[in-house]
Amino acid sequence: MNVKDSEIKDLLLGYKKIAVYGLSPDVNRPSHYVPLYMRDHGWEVVGIYPRSHSQNDFKIFKTLSEVPKEYRKFLDVFRASEKIPDLVDEVIATGGVEVLWLQLGISHPEAEARAEEAGIKVISNRCLIIEHKRWF
Repeated sequence: MNVKDSEIKDLLLGYKKIAVYGLSPDVNRPSHYVPLYMRDHGWEVVGIYPRSHSQNDFKIFKTLSEVPKEYRKFLDVFRASEKIPDLVDEVIATGGVEVLWLQLGISHPEAEARAEEAGIKVISNRCLIIEHKRWF
């Protein structure tokens, strides 16, 4: 993680459009209710999920490359830690990601270091809801 704790509030203020990698159709999963919370608090949110769904009217894309560039800048990730190296490969190859936010319980130091070397701000093992409530 190359973002200091004190910088998190400014990141949240600076990026009002978020793409959520792994936005689940299951409303009981954090990968659904966290994006819903952020949308309910003023952020524009789109999702990336391998199967189309329209739960809570989220716009869902099948791949990161399909996501409009303005949403791709802040990527919130709900993927298992062991999948993060492949995700970082995709992020770097696709381009446009400025902030890579790995949700609570998700981290992969080596992959995070590669993202940081590519100029991406990385936050790992943090929940957007917790951070939003803490700063706002």
